[in-house]
Amino acid sequence: MVRKHWFAVALVLAITLLGAGCRESVPGVASAAAADPVAAQVPTPAPKAEPIVVSGPLVVEHEVDVDAQHDGIVASIAVEPGQRVRAGALLAQLDDRQITANLEAARARTRSIEADLKNWEAEAKVMQADYDRAQKMWDAEIITRELLEHAKFKAESETWDILRVKELLNDARQTERSLELDLEKTRISAPFDSLVARRYVRAGQQVAKGDRLFWVTAEAPLRLRFTLPEKFLGRLHKSQRVPLASPDVPEEKHMAKVIEVSPVVDPASGTVEILVEVVGASGQLRPGMTASVRLDNLQ
Repeated sequence: MVRKHWFAVALVLAITLLGAGCRESVPGVASAAAADPVAAQVPTPAPKAEPIVVSGPLVVEHEVDVDAQHDGIVASIAVEPGQRVRAGALLAQLDDRQITANLEAARARTRSIEADLKNWEAEAKVMQADYDRAQKMWDAEIITRELLEHAKFKAESETWDILRVKELLNDARQTERSLELDLEKTRISAPFDSLVARRYVRAGQQVAKGDRLFWVTAEAPLRLRFTLPEKFLGRLHKSQRVPLASPDVPEEKHMAKVIEVSPVVDPASGTVEILVEVVGASGQLRPGMTASVRLDNLQ
């Protein structure tokens, strides 16, 4: 009898606990089911486009080696590296004594031929006057036909002599001009306003035509050339401005303007070439420094 009583009590407790567990689990399922639609309504933020950064050396359009235009010995050096010069300023001078002497001789020959030409022209006038007089005398039947023909041929001969001397004078003047050009080539001058970057020769050195003497460069405007994948063609336009900086002068910030966008794609690399130019004062930026530009919103 006691055993039946304990069995009945145990059964009641089991049923009570089972019912409590079911009541606790139902709200949890309902809550989870209710949370799913809410989670589906939250928008996913779009990934932010990362800026494109491209780097390269700063360049200038005017940057050349100044070569010797004539063989000779360097007589003097007028500038040193780091010096700024104006267009046409003397950089160095080759020995020009022989050319100067040849030029003076050519000028003297030109003056001599010019004097000869004036003499021949005067003679021609005399011969023409003799022929005119002979023509009148022939009309008056004073002289024979032979004398008239003789006066005519002498006048024509003087005309041909004048043409011959004129050609000699033209040749002499061309020789003189050629020597003047050779003399100019002994004067090594700056082709534009520039900074003398390097000097390759010294005074007394023998140089040949084409030898490199100086390297001169402009200091502005500074430019940066770079390439982008072809998918960006049309996303950069002329006059568009982009930030530019250099790790060599990190404290300076500059703006650069797009001045050229290649209208074609390089088939070998599938890229487009872009050229930008530093706007305004270049500060401490110098040709050859590494610089970079940041291109936003191109993705």
